[in-house]
Amino acid sequence: MRSKLWMTAVLGLATLPAFAQLAPAPAASTAKNLPAVVVSGALPGPGLWKVSKGDHVLWILGTQSPLPEKMQWQSRQVEATELAAQALLLPPAIEVNAKGGFFSKLLLLPRLIGIRDNPDGKKLVDVLPPSVYARWQALKARYLGHGNGVEKFRPIFAAGKLYEAALKEAGLTDDDVAGKQVRKLAKQHDIPRISTSYTFTIADPKQALTEFRHGSMDDTACLVQTMDRIEHDLPHMQAAANAWATGDTDALATLRRDRHGDACDDAFNGSDLARQQGLQDVAAKVEQSWLKAADAALAKNRSTLALLPMGELLSPTGYLAQLKAQGYAVASPDEQDDAPAAASSVAAPIALGAAAR
Repeated sequence: MRSKLWMTAVLGLATLPAFAQLAPAPAASTAKNLPAVVVSGALPGPGLWKVSKGDHVLWILGTQSPLPEKMQWQSRQVEATELAAQALLLPPAIEVNAKGGFFSKLLLLPRLIGIRDNPDGKKLVDVLPPSVYARWQALKARYLGHGNGVEKFRPIFAAGKLYEAALKEAGLTDDDVAGKQVRKLAKQHDIPRISTSYTFTIADPKQALTEFRHGSMDDTACLVQTMDRIEHDLPHMQAAANAWATGDTDALATLRRDRHGDACDDAFNGSDLARQQGLQDVAAKVEQSWLKAADAALAKNRSTLALLPMGELLSPTGYLAQLKAQGYAVASPDEQDDAPAAASSVAAPIALGAAAR
């Protein structure tokens, strides 16, 4: 999640929200899970984590990226829990406000042209060390073909383009499949949606865009790290995607890695734009905004469904660990399965078995 925050901060300066529509998932299908093959079909994903104090419960669905491109997420447990909940707690996010209102934002759109490009008309061959550029050329030829448009991109944006293409070839997608379906169900049934976004306002968005387009960013390491992951970690990503799709939380905990995205975060945090707009510690502010919203939801509602990246559920220092440190009782799906039936709390999800989660 954190590796996408810088992208939101930049592109959110002048863009307006868009809401994707999802087609209904097929009623049934057969999953295929072979070595080096990504699963497909209607699959349940993981069970829900339980955070509680007294009879007030926050049920958390851990989201994952990437996921199998050809799976259709279908969780009756999550659907039943959402329909019984008083609210849906949305995932951590950034909301960018630009002073000047709607029409001022429209006037900014032309300034987005070329925002991904290197300053001063430079190309990747001009800004990358020869050894890094040679690796880039080889991977670009394999995943992106021989077009030259991406050659104008800053390394951090070229990395994103390459990563997306590599995922597609591996049978994976960066699309938030589960999150979109959960939001859609909430909208259909008028379930209140609670924003957890950290909001910041940019006083002079035109100047901020100019600063970004012409400012410096040491983002070569971001491209190098992304190429490393594409060359070495695609089987790992496939295994993690399969584990999420089939609800294998033990495998997810074993497979979890945090290193992807760190170099890209560092590149943005060290950019001229981040320094001038005070965005270096935005991840910590996003975290505090979500935790505050979760605390309020637990105090108000007997049952709330929340969306949170799987890494934050499995990390010993993540959001879930912080809720536990604040005194909330926390139970993983497996821990709930092992607990005596009599101990289940009010508003617990309907028990449908592992295959029907």
